[in-house]
Amino acid sequence: MKLYYSPGACSMSPHIVLHESGLPFSLEKVDLRTKKTETGADYTAICPKGQVPALQLDSGEILTEGPAIVQYIADRAPAKKLAPAAGTLQRYRLFEWLNFISTELHKSHTPLFRSALPDEYKQTLLQNIGNRYSYVAQQIEGKDYLLGETFTVADAYLFTILGWASHVGIDLSQWPTLQAYQQRISARPSVQTVLKAEGLM
Repeated sequence: MKLYYSPGACSMSPHIVLHESGLPFSLEKVDLRTKKTETGADYTAICPKGQVPALQLDSGEILTEGPAIVQYIADRAPAKKLAPAAGTLQRYRLFEWLNFISTELHKSHTPLFRSALPDEYKQTLLQNIGNRYSYVAQQIEGKDYLLGETFTVADAYLFTILGWASHVGIDLSQWPTLQAYQQRISARPSVQTVLKAEGLM
């Protein structure tokens, strides 16, 4: 498999999951501004959406959208327990978290990276994100991970988004539970490996 990624982007989530899975894979960095890969390929010819992540499967097919990619990887390495078994309530809890992170957190952060964002809209986004962070902090209080005591693909995704907070003017010290969670995930060997590989530490 090959993961197309951009350092620090949402593609960090499947990058972490790939390391957690122990499955063989390669990486190809994408410049999201020029839409060129590090080998000079036209990324839009590989992934017409022009966004990361994209995972090239062993068959040559391209799978896109982070939540779909991380579940695919988890199901390829079931012994690692990166996702609950299909059909169980816990698997639907995982869907629940992946959808929440994708729609309520990920997409709320994205506009904040634009310099021309009107201040009134920015403040509205920051307030909404703060409310959602408070919800997440409440849900993980007393737990190591989103689904309890086991690290799952949802934790890789949440960790990735929390990493954007300081870049968009959000101080996570308002949520000590989230700070502790972020530090706990950061200490995982897979995460350390990814942060180094993406030049983020």
